Amino acid sequence: MKWKRLAALAFVAPLALAACGGTSAGTSASGSAGDTAAQSAASSEAGSSASGDAGSGGKSGTLTVWAWDPTFNIYALDEAAKIYNRDNPGVKVNVVETAWDDIQTKLTTLAQSQEFGELPDIFLMQNNAFQKNVINYPDLFADYSGTAVDFSQFPDSVAAYSTVDGVHYGLPFDNGTAVSALRTDVLQQAGYTLDDFTDITWSDYIAKGKDILAKTGKPLLSGQAGSSDMLMMLLQSAGASLFDADGKPTISGNETLKKAIAVYAELVKSGVFVEVNSWDEYIGTFVNGTVAGTINGVWILGSIQSAKDQAGKWGITNLPKLDGVDGATNYSANGGSSWAISSNANKDLAADFLASTFAGSTELYDTILPSSGALANWLPAGKSDVYAEPQDFFGGQKVFADVLDYAAKVPSNNTGAYYYEGRDAVSAALTKIIGGADVDSALNEAQQTVEFAMQ
Repeated sequence: MKWKRLAALAFVAPLALAACGGTSAGTSASGSAGDTAAQSAASSEAGSSASGDAGSGGKSGTLTVWAWDPTFNIYALDEAAKIYNRDNPGVKVNVVETAWDDIQTKLTTLAQSQEFGELPDIFLMQNNAFQKNVINYPDLFADYSGTAVDFSQFPDSVAAYSTVDGVHYGLPFDNGTAVSALRTDVLQQAGYTLDDFTDITWSDYIAKGKDILAKTGKPLLSGQAGSSDMLMMLLQSAGASLFDADGKPTISGNETLKKAIAVYAELVKSGVFVEVNSWDEYIGTFVNGTVAGTINGVWILGSIQSAKDQAGKWGITNLPKLDGVDGATNYSANGGSSWAISSNANKDLAADFLASTFAGSTELYDTILPSSGALANWLPAGKSDVYAEPQDFFGGQKVFADVLDYAAKVPSNNTGAYYYEGRDAVSAALTKIIGGADVDSALNEAQQTVEFAMQ
């Protein structure tokens, strides 16, 4: 998942997402070298070992990386390490699987304790958490000044997430464009096709979802109870946010937010949306065929494709749009993340690895795209023929070409430095509202919570 922003994952995720993923990743080790013992040890080591040029054999040393989601981010790291090792066989990349929520907790703890030696060389960060972390904990980060990374090869809007005072602190990785993924075999069983779910409104989606549930017994959607991922996607689809252009919270009296909450409540009440308790349970609902679809960032396709028995039974389309909202569209995003280099890193080695792979290798993105849905923010990758190739898992649909089209239509919105405080407050309000609380009262309380946090 990916979802998912200063909420979990993944990513996602809390909460998301994440991807960008989800919040399910534990603290087990994973890496390209396959040395589990060394990787596990790396999670408690300080940064990197000695590194430098190794004569004709390229650079040498060890890079420790914190990231979540084995089918997405960690898979991408493993493939990047393979590519980098061709010219630099003396470099070992130890990937420590760490949930986004755990990364945020670790960073906060290390900043407060000043134990910078416990930092890895590289860590993945949700885009919407980047600026706040750099501003609050500047001693945790190395910037990209003097590196070979060409930031002109990334969209300005994406690079801006990790830019503070004109200085780049993050290398953008995955694209968080949202998709509606559906089991086409289940739709067909109920008399529908993917076209019936393209360019529609949420009222239409819910009506069709009820019909499919009645005919097949399968809900169309699932998600973590108390997570506001779906609400955030609905808000952005209309260009709305929890904050205004000056970063002030606009939760109380936010009419678009109230309409999004009404949609969510109706989805749950109708049974079209099933709430679960964890990210793992969420992934399990569609991997195990309990539900017939999901709406999330494109990074969720990696998890969908882990169900090999469902190959050829999925398709993707755009999102439903909010009824009766000015500026509402069928496009949104969830998640997106960037690579940070820590202040404890061997900066030259870490930057060279990232510049040579995530900011320099079309082969990397060609490799990871089909099986993980890792739609690149690195612009040269988008020119690859791989994006236009039919995908057998998705019934021959050219899904990545479609997602690139969606990405160009996603409305921008104001996230603010306190995005995750806003998300958390709205998540709490959503739980109360689903439980019967008054909408305005719950949102007023959420507004006050965020205003207090901002003090």
